[in-house]
Amino acid sequence: MRKEVVVLAAVTTASTVVAAVLLVRQWKRRSEQQWRHAQRILRKFARECATPVPKLWQIADDLVAEMQAGLTLTQSSLQMLPSCLPSLPTGDEKGLYYGINLRGTNFIIVQARLGGKNAPISRIGGRNEPMSDLYRQEIPIPPNIIESSSQELFDWITVELGKFISMHSEGLQGGEKNLGFTVSPTIAEVAASRETAITWKDSLFADAAGNKLLNEINVAMEKHGVDKRVFSLVDDTIGVLAGGRYYSKESVAAVTLGMGTNAAYIESANSVVKWPDQTPKPEEIAINIQWGNFRSSHLPITEFDTSLDAESSYPGSQIFEKLTSGTYLGETVRIVLLKMAQESALFGDTVPAKLAIPYSLRSPDMAAIHQDTSEDYEIIDEKLTEIFGITNSTTMARELVAEVCDVVAERGARLVGAGIVGIVKKLGRLSNRISIITVEGGVYEHYRVFRNYLHSSVWEMLGNELSDNVIIEHSRGGSGASSIFIAASQP
Repeated sequence: MRKEVVVLAAVTTASTVVAAVLLVRQWKRRSEQQWRHAQRILRKFARECATPVPKLWQIADDLVAEMQAGLTLTQSSLQMLPSCLPSLPTGDEKGLYYGINLRGTNFIIVQARLGGKNAPISRIGGRNEPMSDLYRQEIPIPPNIIESSSQELFDWITVELGKFISMHSEGLQGGEKNLGFTVSPTIAEVAASRETAITWKDSLFADAAGNKLLNEINVAMEKHGVDKRVFSLVDDTIGVLAGGRYYSKESVAAVTLGMGTNAAYIESANSVVKWPDQTPKPEEIAINIQWGNFRSSHLPITEFDTSLDAESSYPGSQIFEKLTSGTYLGETVRIVLLKMAQESALFGDTVPAKLAIPYSLRSPDMAAIHQDTSEDYEIIDEKLTEIFGITNSTTMARELVAEVCDVVAERGARLVGAGIVGIVKKLGRLSNRISIITVEGGVYEHYRVFRNYLHSSVWEMLGNELSDNVIIEHSRGGSGASSIFIAASQP
């Protein structure tokens, strides 16, 4: 009897061991299948996002065609809005200037002294600049002010400007009377997402609505005793272009690459058909391309981009911006990771709830994830925990997250590069002239890998022979400084 019990126990133990081995094998097989599926999702996404040089040239050529159509009043996805600046800076401007850059939910006040081309050089931000007495303040706009009338908004901004001038002008002359006023692309997103009394239209700022806003700004200045006057209300990208022109006559275009994106360039007056009546037409006109809405059949759009577009505030529009700007880069990554989590258990059998929250992955966090070079991706681990509550990620999963970021960033950067080449081609300067492109924005400034991909795409498109003709530079003076150059360019 005792032998039978021992044999039965042995058989039971053996069966348990066999069952455990089978379960482990099944778990490993299932894990391997899930991992392979996650990799298939990544490979398919990477293929659909690919931007080989021939495709980049197709996109650049499409941009040129759309630019030409927009200038000649033919149907185009680009608005090609002429800026009604009477002149652009020459580099000879001198004086103490103030400027305002109005953004989505905040604005920046800037003060700077320009010394002209022959001024002594001052060191600011690690770069030599003919600029001194540079001060900047970012001020959040209270929700009740954003939702109030435009006149109340300008009254509030003017009061803050008066405080700023009083604080920073001690020991200095009061400065020039001209006040630069620029509006960043993100203001349109605020207007599109909520009811506001101030509506920024995609139209000439010299139209009736633009003139009304300009008058309200100057009324506020007079009312509150601020001895400044705004002569032109312009898109911030035009301001970046003006800043580039201050430093070099060869500066012909500008790109803003932050939460939103836009481009502007200098066009000859003969090519510009639409222009306000009874307004003197300068020889050179700064054109606000509004390229966020650029469309091309060659843009590499995936199922994830289609999903992002459908859930956005304005589906069907701003397609180029949704592929390239800081607002959407992280969101695209999140959508891809969500599918991987749902279909391949990338982060375990339970899909992390926070991974389903739209726009929870911001572009600065995406950049930190993408640029993590630590051995076990410690930064990625920290960010996954902090943003999505994922505490059990494996090293392989973290590496996959970095690869998704790489695909999204490379595609976006190369598309911007194609856009820059397209602008220079439109100007006929690819083979025979130096063209300087000034770029402003946090994505370009702080996302090193994105910036490197952008530069390399231009080099790949133009090759060794022509790539030296296109010089891409970061804007001078930092955020909001473009308004200073607008002020300096006014009569």
